[in-house]
Amino acid sequence: MGRWVKHIMRQMTRKGGFCLFLRAQLSAQMATLVDFLLTILLVRCFDLYYVYATFIGSFYGGVFNGVVNYKWTFKAKGVKKTHVAIKFFVVWICSIGLNTWGTYLLTELFAKIPWVKHTLSIYFDDYFLISKILVAVVVAICWNYNMQRLFVYKNTHLKKLLRRNQET
Repeated sequence: MGRWVKHIMRQMTRKGGFCLFLRAQLSAQMATLVDFLLTILLVRCFDLYYVYATFIGSFYGGVFNGVVNYKWTFKAKGVKKTHVAIKFFVVWICSIGLNTWGTYLLTELFAKIPWVKHTLSIYFDDYFLISKILVAVVVAICWNYNMQRLFVYKNTHLKKLLRRNQET
């Protein structure tokens, strides 16, 4: 049994493959917990408008995610921290925008469809959370994971990439 546990742990800490996806999802879930707890706290306890609360929650969830991903998920020890920080910032700003505007647009869409608004309001006081959950899942899998895996935590030499694009 001890060998089996060691084997599983070794596989989970390996760089790349399906285990990378699992680590990224675990990291994303922890960041989502930070994001959602802060968002709900700001809306419920401080009566902050849900769009602003979504922005602030996404901001701090992103900070948490960036630190965990650098040290544990993508094991980017060979990549310069400044390069990672710049690339992460660009991807993160887009992610915050997608989450904030996606939550706003989907919530407003739900509010304009009477039967959806009525059904959601039966089960939820703040039905913007349904929008936030749906948008967060789509953004996490379609945008964040792929951009971090393929761009942020790779040793991409931006100057060479830009030069190559200018030559063509």
